[in-house]
Amino acid sequence: MLTQWWKSRAAGSPDPGAHAVEIDSVTYKFGDHRAVDNLSLVINAGECFGLLGPNGAGKTTTIRLLNTLLPLQDGDIRILGRSVRTEAMTIRRYLGYVPQQLSIESALTARENVTWFARLYDVPRSERRERVDQALEMVDLLDSGDRLASSFSGGMVRRLELAQALVNRPSLLVLDEPTVGLDPIARESVWQRVAEMQKQYGMTVLLTTHYMEEAEELCDRVALMHHGELRAVGEPSELAAELGPEATLEDVFRHYTGDDLTGDKSGGLRDVRSARRTARRLG
Repeated sequence: MLTQWWKSRAAGSPDPGAHAVEIDSVTYKFGDHRAVDNLSLVINAGECFGLLGPNGAGKTTTIRLLNTLLPLQDGDIRILGRSVRTEAMTIRRYLGYVPQQLSIESALTARENVTWFARLYDVPRSERRERVDQALEMVDLLDSGDRLASSFSGGMVRRLELAQALVNRPSLLVLDEPTVGLDPIARESVWQRVAEMQKQYGMTVLLTTHYMEEAEELCDRVALMHHGELRAVGEPSELAAELGPEATLEDVFRHYTGDDLTGDKSGGLRDVRSARRTARRLG
């Protein structure tokens, strides 16, 4: 039933055969700082793709550009065949987005939180109740739908945010550090849901993470960014094999960035405060 529900997306039909994401020579500056520097990248429809790099590498700026949250300056981005320059409103209907910062309201129940997003996505009033319940069911929170979000554990909060992002039946699910601050068991629960949905519904997943073991296990391909530039693209196993038979994706990370996984050399105070604030709220 849910498979059929997912296939009958209300967001319209993307161009058949189009790549999920096409980034062509994109540069974005904040003043004199190049956050993204001449980036070109293709993400295939139906794959799980990881965007990796230290804090300050340009990952979140790239995601905000393809989410239409920042205006393009140079270059072009196409989402499922549509240009973000000319078809931003159409593209937003294709997307589900879980930001790094919390997006739930703790004073509302789980169902009320997802209903709010259904309204934002302009889900027809006659369909909202069913669509909200189905989204909660997909992340195993239907039985907790009437509980206040403030009573949820960190893992449940992240699954609730997934439900919010899924209520419009996205073709592309974008996850920016979705497991920051979670313990290993909660992280595994979140990723299990993501992997199941990606496999069952053919949804494209784009994620950023600092957990290399997650990227190795979940991602079909990864791209590694540093100082706004693309340094490497490929399957995790292939990138690691280029460095030696015993190499891991963490070794690949260090090889191309010369940095640690937290990005202390390139991250600013704002990044540190944001990550710590999120971790505290998730408990």
